[in-house]
Amino acid sequence: MHFSPEIEDRLNQLQEKYEAMGQDMNSYLDGLLYADFLTYWDYIHLDTLLSLQNPKTPFPDEEIFIIYHQITELYFKLALHECKQIAEASPLTAEFFTARLKRINRYFGALTHSFEIMVDGMEKEQFLKFRMSLLPASGFQSGQYRMIEIYATDFINLVAKDKREELQHATIEAQFEYLYWKFGATELSTGKKTLTLKQFEKKYSKTFIELGKAAVKHNFNTLAKQFDSSSELTPELRNELRQLDINVNVNWPLSHYKSAVRYLNREPEDIKATGGTNWQKYLPPRFQKRIFYPWVWTDEEKDNWGKAWVDDVLSGI
Repeated sequence: MHFSPEIEDRLNQLQEKYEAMGQDMNSYLDGLLYADFLTYWDYIHLDTLLSLQNPKTPFPDEEIFIIYHQITELYFKLALHECKQIAEASPLTAEFFTARLKRINRYFGALTHSFEIMVDGMEKEQFLKFRMSLLPASGFQSGQYRMIEIYATDFINLVAKDKREELQHATIEAQFEYLYWKFGATELSTGKKTLTLKQFEKKYSKTFIELGKAAVKHNFNTLAKQFDSSSELTPELRNELRQLDINVNVNWPLSHYKSAVRYLNREPEDIKATGGTNWQKYLPPRFQKRIFYPWVWTDEEKDNWGKAWVDDVLSGI
């Protein structure tokens, strides 16, 4: 059999590759000869993926609820994939930083636009019944989402706003005790930690603190300020930072707020979330004033942070 020059060249390259690793190329060629062709369903483990929905009740819409949350976590994994690339890039260029931020913003844009599935895509009566079988689990317990926040900004910017000045120079461990989301998972009547929060802290506290320490010099806010100080912060990079701030700190929580109003708002008293979270105060962006990049916003923009979005949602309910 006659081999074309292209095939001979590739065989020679393979020979060099395997010799460099002390391996026998013929053995690998045997493996290639006997291996089955790859299929789409095997490559993405489709059968396994489609088997991961296990509703706790007979209500059909619970499966929608499960699948959407699984999709959300996959998008978060994509976002974290980009976060790690930014933090580990050496050297990090403005072009690379901007390109990866665009990807993260694209993921959050897709999530935000798809959240109508949660707002209008389930029967309210079904949701209010099957949700009781989920106690004390809550979407609040998404560890990946918290990791994205830690990558995105200085740890102090995730502290509850009334504690930020006091804890500005405190350790990560001290700041961790006052992260904003902890106050959204306290019992409404007693102020004690909910079981949801206790579970969450038990599983992720060490991970969050370690990541917070590791990200001190590599979180997006620190990196962006370095570009700014060296006059390398391009208008495009600044715009992507602003968009990430809006996506994560306004649009995404507001989508949840809209869903909570749709399903849990009831006179004379709002229905509690499954984890007992104080969604009325926890979700609206204007209450938290959580901003990753305060220095890229005007004072007026920060003063009115999220207010227009919340007013728009409430007017449409």
